[in-house]
Amino acid sequence: MDTKISKTTIKGQITLPYAWRKKFNTNNFSIEMYDEKLVIKPIIIEEISSEEIIFDAERDNKGEGIAIDDMIEMLKKVKNG
Repeated sequence: MDTKISKTTIKGQITLPYAWRKKFNTNNFSIEMYDEKLVIKPIIIEEISSEEIIFDAERDNKGEGIAIDDMIEMLKKVKNG
């Protein structure tokens, strides 16, 4: 087992070592909590779904939804690249 110690940033973020990210060739990870443990697993989004997540209320808007007009603008940006 390869163990690293990581400190959280002021925003609660942690950095995974480059070698680990490179090994799994993904920027997406699931994080699960079991009692007093956190389990981080690499995931390949393309293998799970062909859908792209463009808005996550928890991540992008402090748990709040967004107006439909704002969502339409997001979709236009994604479509146009």
